Parts: sequence; structure tokens; C-alpha cells
Amino acid sequence: MASAFAPHGTLRASINLGNPVLASLDPATGQPVGVSVDLATEFAKRLGVPLQLVAVKSAGLSVDNVNQDKADIGFFAVDPKRGEEIAFTKPYVLIEGFYLVRDTSPITGNAQVDRPGVTVAVGKGSAYDLFLTRELQHATLVRIPTSPAVVQGFLDQHLDVAAGVKQQLQQDAARTGGLRLLDQRFMVIRQAMGVPKARGEDAAAYLSSFVEEMKASGFVKASLARHRIDGAAVAGDGD
Repeated sequence: MASAFAPHGTLRASINLGNPVLASLDPATGQPVGVSVDLATEFAKRLGVPLQLVAVKSAGLSVDNVNQDKADIGFFAVDPKRGEEIAFTKPYVLIEGFYLVRDTSPITGNAQVDRPGVTVAVGKGSAYDLFLTRELQHATLVRIPTSPAVVQGFLDQHLDVAAGVKQQLQQDAARTGGLRLLDQRFMVIRQAMGVPKARGEDAAAYLSSFVEEMKASGFVKASLARHRIDGAAVAGDGD
């Protein structure tokens, strides 16, 4: 199975640093850390091959890494568009997507976002971008290059709403001040591992089995706790 996942002799794992629930840079070492890094490390160990982390700043770039053979596996939100080329496992973590507005905004609920004239900042190519592109009928999406830059783009461009990972928005709101989250999530993101469909059905099944084992054994839960990730839940069988 190692040859299917690491044809070059090294397992290349695409790591998205744009989602703080999945990965971030360790301030002490400057290296990526997080649940996705832990899973990649364990998977490479199972295969008996070295691991190379291919870190990028956005989900869109992480997808590109896998689709363009710059990485062998990746960690993505499950989405039908991405699923055209990538075989997803079942999710291992569930993450909530929220809207952020200014304290002075008249918008108080999710239903008020999808209205003519409302501008919504979103990370280009992110799960939120893909989802809201399908769901929003009246509001205008403004795509910011990376998810961590969404709130700054929202402020700089005087937009009405910022959409993203709840934890990232909370951090930005605390740092900036004068901002508030709406009180209800607009989507639940199902984070899974993925491998190019071109690697074959056996590879996809092997990766799926690995993820299920990592959930059942408590590996994912322990990793989230170790990295002090709040607000993300380990996905259940029905998720």
C-alpha cells in the first residue's frame, strides 16, 4: 500500500495553515503542528515511509497540492466540487462556520445576511466559499486570498459580514474589538482526509479504514485536547 500513497518514496501531506482547528505554526519551532499533522505523522508511520509536510495558507491551495500531484494526501472539508477528483474518508472532526459583523451592524441573525446589497467576505476556495456560492442567492461574496486574512479584508474593504471558522473569527474579534459573532452557525464543516481518486479504490478504502481507527481509538480526541482546540467535535458514525 505504501507505493499507492508514496510513489516517490516519501508521503507528502498537504497541511492547511489557514484553519487553526487543523494546524498552525508552533511559535517555538516555526513548524506546523495540529491534529492534521498528528494524523499525517501516524499515517506515514503505518506505511513505513518518511513524511514531508507541504504547508500552505489556504484550503484552496491545499486542494491544488493534491490535484496537481504536489502532495499525496490532504485534509479537507468534504465538498462535492472537491470530490470530483479527491476520494474523501468519512469526517474525523466537525467544525462550525459562523458569521461575524461589527457591533454597530443592523444584522442580528443569519437570515438577514442573504439580502441584496449585503457584502460577505470569505476565504477564496475555502469550504465556506464553496458552500455560500451555492447557498446565497442575493448577497455578494467578496473573496479574500486566505481565510486568516478574511477579517482584515472585511475591515479594510468596509464589508458587511465576514464568514469563516468560528475559532478564527473569535480570535480576530478579541484582538480587534468592536465585532461580534452572530448567535447561530450557518454550516457544519465535515473535515476529512483525502487522496486523489487516481490512486485507486484500494488506497481510498485503506485511508478510510485508518481514519475510522483513529477516531475509535481516541487518537483524534487526544490530539485536539493536546493542541487545546475548543469548539471542534470528533465526528461520529452518522456524520
